[in-house]
Amino acid sequence: MVLNVGMSMNTERFSRLLEHWIEHNEEHLEKYREWVEKLKDHPEIVSMLKDAIGKFEEGTKLLKEISRRI
Repeated sequence: MVLNVGMSMNTERFSRLLEHWIEHNEEHLEKYREWVEKLKDHPEIVSMLKDAIGKFEEGTKLLKEISRRI
């Protein structure tokens, strides 16, 4: 019984952390997209930043899927 209570507490804490991480990633994504617009004159940098955006979106998608499964 004690083990289940501990697992439940860990799951609750992890769920709250996931919510925070998802929100934090989405805030970063918003800023990255703003910088894509600001750096239009630097296509190589914009391309790299867009790659980073894609990876952040993929990571956020995975975190959301984990959150749904908890």
